[in-house]
Amino acid sequence: MTSPFVRRFRLLSLLCGSLVAGALYDLAFAVLMVAAPQVPARILKLPLPPLPEGRFYLWIMAVFLLMLAALYLAAARDPRRYSAIIAVAIGGRALGAAALAAAALTGSGLGGLVPLAVADLAFSILHAASWWPIRS
Repeated sequence: MTSPFVRRFRLLSLLCGSLVAGALYDLAFAVLMVAAPQVPARILKLPLPPLPEGRFYLWIMAVFLLMLAALYLAAARDPRRYSAIIAVAIGGRALGAAALAAAALTGSGLGGLVPLAVADLAFSILHAASWWPIRS
């Protein structure tokens, strides 16, 4: 028989770990968008905007991903204080997964978005499953 505190601690550890993993995931994509955008584009078989003019769009997305990673790390450090960030992360990842899946299903050569949709959905489910039982 395990104590409710042990279960709560395990879920909290899983939540913090999933938030840090989400931050690292977003950080990696942000760095690649700026330093080597052709790498994820080639791996995922996705089109890039015309470069170098279109680089601006990649840089703006990288800034947003860096901001998101910073918020994830703040929430991982103090989940109770930043619970609103966790709720937004759950919903945002779920909506992101839906948007990426919808784009992939258009049949316009965007099938490489499917792994990104799956990753976003997995983060959303993991965050929710580890946060919801301990949110109070």
